[in-house]
Formats: sequence, C-alpha cells, structure tokens
Amino acid sequence: MSAKRGSLNEGVEEESGLPVAEHIEEEVSASGKKVRARGIYLLPNLITTGALFSGFYAIVAGMGGNFEAAAIAIFVAMLLDGLDGRVARLTNTQSAFGVQYDSLSDMVSFGLAPALVVFSWALDKLGKFGWAAAFIYVACGALRLARFNTQVGTVDKNFFIGLNSPSAAAIVASMVWAGFDLEVGSGLAFIVGVVTIAVGLLMVSNIRYSSFKGVDFKGRVPFVMMLAVILIFALVTIDPPRVLMSIAIVYTFSGPVAWIWRRLRKSHAGSVSDESVAETADSEGSKEGD
Repeated sequence: MSAKRGSLNEGVEEESGLPVAEHIEEEVSASGKKVRARGIYLLPNLITTGALFSGFYAIVAGMGGNFEAAAIAIFVAMLLDGLDGRVARLTNTQSAFGVQYDSLSDMVSFGLAPALVVFSWALDKLGKFGWAAAFIYVACGALRLARFNTQVGTVDKNFFIGLNSPSAAAIVASMVWAGFDLEVGSGLAFIVGVVTIAVGLLMVSNIRYSSFKGVDFKGRVPFVMMLAVILIFALVTIDPPRVLMSIAIVYTFSGPVAWIWRRLRKSHAGSVSDESVAETADSEGSKEGD
C-alpha cells in the first residue's frame, strides 16, 4: 500500500499538491485581461540562458588565463541580454519569471564575471586592494540590480538611475580585451583597480543615464540612420576592443556631464531670478523715494 501511494505521489510536492512541472504560476496579460498561467515562455528565457552561459564561460576562461575569450564572452552576454527583452516585448511573452531570471543572469554575467576576470588579469597583483576593488564592483552590481528591480514600473523607463550593469561590464571587459596581451605591472594594475571601483560606484549613484528604450525598432527611420549603423559596425571591426571601450567610456561620462550641465543651468536660472527680484525691489524703492 505504501509503495502504491509513493508511485501516486511521485512528481508531486507534498506542500502544494501540484505536479512539480506546474509549480510556476503567475498572472499574465491576455487580451487586456489578467489570467493565471502555468509554465514559462521558452524563447526569451532561452536567450537569457544563453547570456547566463556566456557569463559562466567568461569566468571559466578568465580563471584559465584566456582573457581575450573571457572579455568577448561578456560582450556576447550583453548582446543576448539586450535581445531577450526585445524579443519578449515583440512576441508579447513578458513575464515576472522572465524578469527575475534575467536579473539573476545579469548578476552572473555583469557582476561576478567582469570582477573575476579583471581580478585574474590585473587586480591579483595588488593584494588586498585588488580583492577590495573586485568586491566593491560585485557588491555595487548586486545593489544596483536590487534597486532596479524595486523601481520597475515606478520610474521613467527612458532613464536608468545609475550606470546600468551591462555598460559597467563593458568598461571592465574592454579594458581586459584591449590589454590582454600586455605585461601588467603594479602601476597599470592600480589604474585598473581605481577604474573598477569608480565604475562600481557609478552603478549605485543617482546619476541618470538614457536607457534608449524609447527607440522604436518597428517604425521607419531616415535612410541616413542606416548609414550611421553601417559606419558604427565598420568602426567596430577595425579595432573591436578599443572602439567598444571608447563607446562605453562616452556613455559612462554622458551621465555625469549631463548632471553637471543641469546643475549649472539650475544655478544660472536661480541667479538670474535673484537678479530680477533685486532689480524689481530697487525700482520699487526708487519709486517710493520719488
């Protein structure tokens, strides 16, 4: 009797009484209505799995001293990470499970992988400072992703609060890719450590960065835009690591530059308003004196 009962309960969790294969259940939108659905969407989560594998491969390659392959794998993870969300939106296969899975994949591919690869390449020569620099990057990446998850649906989707983790990983990975064949001394290692810490801190800053999520890939664009895309691809093929690093640096500095510009405009507007108030008070005082 007990054997028969065991065969009946095989594949069923005692707590919920549901088959193991049907445990994932969430609300999804169907024809404008919220309905309960079991299981997961295959295509976007398959792409996310590819990004996760790329991050894992980067860690393994970095531990083996193959830093060029490790850096390239991180950029492949970036490409797949940008693709899974687009595919989910285009195919209407967005889900809460996909959001959480993507976040965990990002932690591996853009948090752990860049830190471990850059540590194996350069930071291990700095002793405790190298350990600290790598850990600060990982911790800031985790904090940035946790904050992003709590802000979904409450902030302007056209902007990121803090440097997004793929862009931070691009800075670190492009440094490794551009200098994988160099003899890394203590001076270069120190610079790499400072950059790694700075990029990590930018991830948890309140500086706004454009997310480019407002770009309509299904709409029509001027013909010159296609020429610009072709030009960018051509530049990347000339010297991939340095061109990609230049693009990542420009994007990284765009946030602080825009923040400083807004501050200057605000202070200038405040000084102009104070001057106008002072001029108004002087004119009223002169009229009273007359």
